[in-house]
Amino acid sequence: MAPRQTSSRSSRASPARGGVPRKTVAMLVLEAIRDRILHGDYPEGTPLRQDAIAAELGVSRIPVREALRQLEAEGLVSFSPHVGAIVSTLSLDEIREVFELRALIEADLLRRAFPHLTREVLDRAEAVLDDYEEALEKGDVRAWGTLNWLFHSTLYLPERHPLAINIVQQLHNHSDRYQRMQLKLTHGETRANREHRAILSAVREGEQQHAISLLSSHILGAGRGLIEFLRSQREAPLGETARETK
Repeated sequence: MAPRQTSSRSSRASPARGGVPRKTVAMLVLEAIRDRILHGDYPEGTPLRQDAIAAELGVSRIPVREALRQLEAEGLVSFSPHVGAIVSTLSLDEIREVFELRALIEADLLRRAFPHLTREVLDRAEAVLDDYEEALEKGDVRAWGTLNWLFHSTLYLPERHPLAINIVQQLHNHSDRYQRMQLKLTHGETRANREHRAILSAVREGEQQHAISLLSSHILGAGRGLIEFLRSQREAPLGETARETK
């Protein structure tokens, strides 16, 4: 849905029916650009021309400029003096740090949430994994990252730990675009689903330490696999990548 369809009246942050606030044009533009980055439509290093994006979304440059500054704060965009805004690129060391931080914070979140995980919460997490499997069958790459985050965050009870959840979500955003490409080209999404199921099973059985250990291994293993994959991608001569990943 393009932001051009939002009227000036609905673009104000006034509450809609039921007290739910309407999204502003700036919010819609931010979500649109973020979505394109996370789903690989704007690959790493891509210049983000404000005029072109504004024309594409049917808005002025002002909300685009605001969105790019917000995405810079999130680490998805960087600014170069001679180029302007570009999609940021993470080094392999930075990616390693992202996954190490995730493992530490998410293990702690699961530990704190464990005593409060009800059957209803676990059923919601299982429903997410069912949706994930359906997306795998359809080859719906765009859904993988969203469902992966939804599964993890459901177990951490975000309403209890909003600050930590916000930090972890930004870490997920940093790596999600790379992971989606890796899973698509190496067919690792089945392994990820199997590991998710094992984590959920351990939680259902009340095996707290085992569940936390599985979660930490799952995150760190994904990080190692991603680093190995990206190293081969970045070092491969032009034209060889597609052949190597078939």
